[in-house]
Amino acid sequence: MLQSMFHLQVPLIEKILRPIIVYFFLIFLLRIFGKRELAQLNPFDLVVLLSLSNVVQNALIGNDNSVTGGILGALSLLTINWLVVRYLYSSPKADRLVEGTEHVLVSDGVVDRAALRQELLTENELLAVIHRQGFDGFESVKKCVLEPNGSFYIEGRQPTEAQEHHRDIVSRLEEVQRELQQIRQQLSVG
Repeated sequence: MLQSMFHLQVPLIEKILRPIIVYFFLIFLLRIFGKRELAQLNPFDLVVLLSLSNVVQNALIGNDNSVTGGILGALSLLTINWLVVRYLYSSPKADRLVEGTEHVLVSDGVVDRAALRQELLTENELLAVIHRQGFDGFESVKKCVLEPNGSFYIEGRQPTEAQEHHRDIVSRLEEVQRELQQIRQQLSVG
C-alpha cells in the first residue's frame, strides 16, 4: 500500500514540466483576458476562476495520483512562481509586459467609457465597486484606477474623515510648535 502511495506513475521530467507549462499558459491567458478575471467582479467571473482550477487539474497531475507526484507538482509550481516573481521584480519592462498597465476609469467624477469597454466592465459593475468603497456615486470620485493586478484604487473628491482628522492633528502640532518657538525666544531674550 505505501509503495503505491509514493510510486510515481509518470516519468519525473513529465511531472516537473506539466505544472510549469500550465503555469505559463494560465499567465498568458489571464493577461489576454484582462484584469477583470482577477478582480472577480461578479458571480460569473468567480465561477470561471473556480472552474479553471478544476479544468487544468488533470493537465497538472497527468495519470499520477501518488503523494510523491503531488509533492513534486506542488514543488514545481512554487519553484517556477518563485523564479518568475524574482525575475519580474528585477526587470520592470518584463513586469509591465506580463502585468499590463493601469487604466483610469473615472477622473473627476467623469467615467471613461472607452476604458470601461477595454476592460469589459459595465458602469453598473464599476458603480458597485465604488459603493463597496463607501462612495455615493461617480460624482464623489476624484480618481478610480483599475490596477494591473485587478484591484481598484479609488480616491474621493472630498477628503475622508480620516484625512480631515489627520489634517487637523497636523495643524494643531504646527500651532504647538509655533508656541514653543515663541516661549524659547522669550526665555532667551529675558
